[in-house]
Amino acid sequence: MRRCQRCGQRAVVYLPQHRLSLCKEHYIDWYLKRVESTIREFRMFDRGDKALVAVSGGKDSLSLWDALYRLGYNADGFYINLGIDEYSQKSKIACEKFAQEKGLSLHILELKKEIASIPEIREVERNRPACSSCGLLKRYYMNKFAKERGYKVIATGHNLDDESATLLSNVLSWNIDYLARQFPVLSEGDGFVKKVKPLVKFTEKENALYAFLSGIEYIEEECPFSEGASSIEYKKILAQMEERSPGTKLRFYMDFLRRLHPILQSQEVKLRPCRICGEPTTAEVCSVCRLKERVIPKLLSSSPSS
Repeated sequence: MRRCQRCGQRAVVYLPQHRLSLCKEHYIDWYLKRVESTIREFRMFDRGDKALVAVSGGKDSLSLWDALYRLGYNADGFYINLGIDEYSQKSKIACEKFAQEKGLSLHILELKKEIASIPEIREVERNRPACSSCGLLKRYYMNKFAKERGYKVIATGHNLDDESATLLSNVLSWNIDYLARQFPVLSEGDGFVKKVKPLVKFTEKENALYAFLSGIEYIEEECPFSEGASSIEYKKILAQMEERSPGTKLRFYMDFLRRLHPILQSQEVKLRPCRICGEPTTAEVCSVCRLKERVIPKLLSSSPSS
């Protein structure tokens, strides 16, 4: 039986990549201190900054919101209802229940009222993966909402598995522009609110453990449209490497940040306000407004009342 290395009581968690055994109390303490140290290491934000946490109802985003709440940060939640049938219903309920139990503010944006639900967009944009449109819209409305409501920073629950899989994908394709932008902090400017990822040093399992031990109820289902995504295959490859050599994912990601990222020079991107909505874009009309121009007329023409 393993013993907690902090108090000697029975350990409930063993982290092979850290060679660390911890009881429930000291795992939560370790997790919170690691979130705090990550925020400080990358100078993400201060307790006085008004932060908006993008929540999906899953273990990562709700664990992040809970940790920021416990650490005394000024953080509200922001949930985008994608309209994906039962999946979205469950995730919305999970976010609302968490906010109510903690006495926190949760903002909800209904995507269908802004443009259309993801299933509807998928029907129109059949040659484009649903994840592509979904990611584009979430980034757009997170930034737009945060600016309109005066939030200093947007925090997302991207974890080490997400970041290492993205890094592997970008390295295999040598996508220099994406590699140059892959950092836990994207600074504000040119119409963008500062974006941060405080959970980049935590695996999905570590976030799930924190959620479970903290009594956080979250949805375990993955988005039905994520099936077949290439990122899942990269995660499987890295998981096999991690099994053989614990700590591989963390070394891979952190060594990139320390050694390669500082010398990457991305080309300067010239941004300007979108002619229609005013959000920053490289073109005259931004990608979201162009998406609306394609999707909305087709949905209106196919509706029973038209």
